[in-house]
Order: sequence, then C-alpha cells, then structure tokens
Amino acid sequence: MKGLILAGGRGTRLRPITHTGPKQLVPVANKPVLEYAIEDLKEAGITEIGIVLGNLGREAIQEHLGDGTDFGVEITYIIQGNPLGLAHAAGCAEEFVDGDDFVMYLGDNILEGGVTDLVESFETGDHAAGIALQRVENPQQFGVADVDEDGTVKELVEKPDDPPSNLALIGIYVFSPAIFDAIETLEPSWRGELEITDAIQSLLDDGRSIDSAIVEGWWKDTGKPEDVLEANRLVLEDALGTVNGTIEDGADITGQVDVAEGAIIEDGAVVRGPVSIGEDVRITADTYLGPYTSIGAGSTIESAHVENTVVAGDATIRTSVKIVDSLIGESATIDTADDLLPEGKRLVVGENSQLKL
Repeated sequence: MKGLILAGGRGTRLRPITHTGPKQLVPVANKPVLEYAIEDLKEAGITEIGIVLGNLGREAIQEHLGDGTDFGVEITYIIQGNPLGLAHAAGCAEEFVDGDDFVMYLGDNILEGGVTDLVESFETGDHAAGIALQRVENPQQFGVADVDEDGTVKELVEKPDDPPSNLALIGIYVFSPAIFDAIETLEPSWRGELEITDAIQSLLDDGRSIDSAIVEGWWKDTGKPEDVLEANRLVLEDALGTVNGTIEDGADITGQVDVAEGAIIEDGAVVRGPVSIGEDVRITADTYLGPYTSIGAGSTIESAHVENTVVAGDATIRTSVKIVDSLIGESATIDTADDLLPEGKRLVVGENSQLKL
C-alpha cells in the first residue's frame, strides 16, 4: 500500500501567513503540519509516499522534505498545478499508485489516533474504498456518511439539511485502483471541481463496498488561525517536557516544557507549560510564556508576555503588550512603539512582517 498526501491548496483562510509559504508547513508544536501526516502513514507501515503539489509553495515543501530520507520514507512529488478538486488531485497520482491500494490524506489535517485502524479495517475485506469518519455536533456543515452496523457505507450526502447520521468525512481515505475509473466519469461540481465524494458515491452506485472507520480521538483541519492554535493546544497537552537546552538558575518553570538544543531560558524568565521552545531560541529575563505556546527555532522573546500563541521560526518579539491567541509568521518582528500601548490583541502576522505595538 502507498500513501498520497495532498499539499496543493492555496491556504486562503490562513492569509497573510500563506502569502509567502504553504499552509502545510505552518508549525504546530514546532513541527510542520505535513510531518504529522507522514508520521501517521509511516506508523501504518506505509513508506512509499506521493506528495501532490500545487503552484504555491511547492519549492518550499520539496526543500523541507527532500526525498524523505530524514523521515524514514521515500517521497515522490506529483504536480497538480491549479487545485481542481480532491478527485482531480487523486487522479494526478494514478501513475505513482501503479495499481496499488493507497491512503489519501489531506495535508493540513492532524488527528490523534493515526490511520492504522482505517488501513487495517480496509484490508480485512474486499472494499473499493474506505473513509475515516468522526462524530460531529454540526453534521449539516460536512459531508456525512450513512453506515450500517458493520461500518459499511450505504450513502454519502454533502452538507445535508436532514443528515442521516452525525458521522462526518474528515479528509482521510483508503482507495483501491477502482477509484481512478470512477474519477474518469466525473463532471465538475457547481464549484468547478472534481469532488472525491462524487467519485466514492459512483463506486457505491456500482455496487462496490465502501468501508469506514470512526476516529475516536481528536481531529483538526488546520485551515484557519484558530484551528492551528487549537491543534497546537491538543498536541502540547501530550508533550513530555524534554529539556535539551539550557534553563538558567532563577528561571521559573512550571508544567511540561520542551526545550530544544541550543535554546536558553534566562534567569528571571517565567514559563508556564505546556510550552514548546525550538532550537536556538532565547527567552530573556522579564519574559512570561503562558500555556499552549510554541516558539519556533531561532526566535528571541525579550521582556514580553506571550501565551496560547504559535510563533514560527526566526521571529523577534520585544513588547510590553500582551500577545495572546495569536499566530506569528516566520521572521516577523514585533517591537514596542512609544506612546502606543493598546490592550492585548489577537494577531495573525505574516512572514517578514515588522510591527510595533
């Protein structure tokens, strides 16, 4: 079985962060979102992975992942170009799949339990496809599956007014090569895209078996700033608090705090975990880092108050204003401006930005 990760979306809901880089490289607990998908596939025993790329940020993703050696997998890059729907992205990978079954994983998803259960369930039967589902409180906003007692899918309905269940599709699938024949029959939807739910429904209409597995742990689509912050919180809750950097005497540390190599928390700094501090980060005296904060590699936090915030790498923050519930892009600078002291603000700051607060 092979893996296919879709990384071609434009990331419009994460702008301005995604004006200068792909959303799949936005960090969650100091790890790009895309790496979580790779880890899940590897855990399920899948090491041949195709990455479907669009027109935005493809070079950055290729530079970061390379050939996959650093992650213990073999990566092949597949160029989709303009994103014309999930089914179109899958169709672009037919040559890579080469007759094998494959897992298709949306590259901005993070889930707690991995994909092993979905893969194992699919392999136990003669299924044309398998879908990961999760119970949701608002099924009207999702594609919804109607399943029988054995988990076999009877029907898929897109954003129904009267949903047959509360089981939503979360963007992780297992397919046999039969999916490519179904994709060939599709017409663009009202959005102008080839919809993967239409392809799966076509398999159902042809009498093919569609399996399902219910994800019991948490799942997040990191498409919006608040979703990135929530995913960061969920991942940090399971952090072990490994210290490979330096914590000076006099630093006040409470809770689980990951401190990477080369990082330093200086005397007089206060850190309340869970917190993740990347390589070569400097946390100076009189700085307060509150819970659910991740500071990216090479950043400096100087006499600042930061909590429930994701800071990408090489950023500099030195301001007396509280920064909370914020997403700060790579190489951003947030400095103090005289005579301008607003109350704490929620920020989304793009890469290489310069801001005075």
